[in-house]
Amino acid sequence: MLNTGRVPTIDLNADLGEHEVWQRSDARLLESVTSASISCGFHAGTPEVIRRTVACAVEHGVAVGAHVSFRDRVGFGRRPLEVPPAVLHAEIVEQYQFLKRITRSAGGSIAYLKPHGALYHRMAVDRTTADVIVSAARRVGCGVLLAPPGAVVIDPAVAAGLVVAVEGFADRAYRGDGTLVPRQEAGAVLEDRRAVVAQALSLALRGTVRAADGTTVALRCGSLCFHGDTPGADAVAAEARAALVREGCTVAAFAPGRHGPPSGDPPPPDGTGPRPRPFDATG
Repeated sequence: MLNTGRVPTIDLNADLGEHEVWQRSDARLLESVTSASISCGFHAGTPEVIRRTVACAVEHGVAVGAHVSFRDRVGFGRRPLEVPPAVLHAEIVEQYQFLKRITRSAGGSIAYLKPHGALYHRMAVDRTTADVIVSAARRVGCGVLLAPPGAVVIDPAVAAGLVVAVEGFADRAYRGDGTLVPRQEAGAVLEDRRAVVAQALSLALRGTVRAADGTTVALRCGSLCFHGDTPGADAVAAEARAALVREGCTVAAFAPGRHGPPSGDPPPPDGTGPRPRPFDATG
C-alpha cells in the first residue's frame, strides 16, 4: 500500500543503541516510537548498551530493526568509505547476525533492515551498493527494508521480493529536491521542538515537507524517524506522537515486532504467505 497523502496509520522509528553508556532518554524514547533501528556495533554503541536497548524495545513491544553501517566507529558511520562489495556484504551479514542473537535472547525477532549514515545515503544513489544490501538482506532472511523515497535500492529490493518501507525524517531539514540537507551545513538538524512536530504532521497528514529553500516538496512515507542522539529526542517524539493521534492517525509499527515470525526465515519465493502490514513503495 503506497502512502498517498493522509494516512490512517504511521510508524514512528528511532535510531538507538548508539551511546557508549545506557541512556534513560533512550528508554523514554522507546515509550513513544513503534520501531527501533538499533546499532549493530560497527558505527557506535557497546554490546551492553545494545543488549539493554533491545531488551527495552522488546519489553515495550517495539519492532526491532538492524541498523547496519560501514565499519566506521571513528566517523560514526557517516564517512563515505570505499569497501569492496564482497567485504561489505559479509559485514552486513555479520552485523545482522550479531543483533539477531541478542534479539532472540531477549525473546524478540528482527523485523527489518535499515542501513545507517553514509551507507543509507549511498544505497539511495548507487546500484552496486543497493544490490549488495538486497543480497545481504536475502542472505539473512530479512524481508523488509527501510529506505528513503526514490532510492535506487527500491527497484532491486522489490524485484527480489522484499517489502520496502519509505522513511521520512521529522528532525532533519530537506532540500528542494527532496534530499536531506547535509549534516555539515547549518540548519541540517531541526532543533526547535515545534518545527519537528510540525514537520511530522505535514509528512504524515499531507505527504509534504517544507524545504529549506521555502518550497513545498511531495514526500510520501510510512515511517517517521527521530534520531536518538539528538538532545531532547524523547520529549519531541512524545509530543509528535500525541499530536498525530489528536489528528486521527493510528501510530503502529510497519513491520512485525516481538510477536512477528523469527528472523532468519526468508520470505516465500513466490510471494505468498503472510507479510508485514507494509507502507511499501514502488517509487
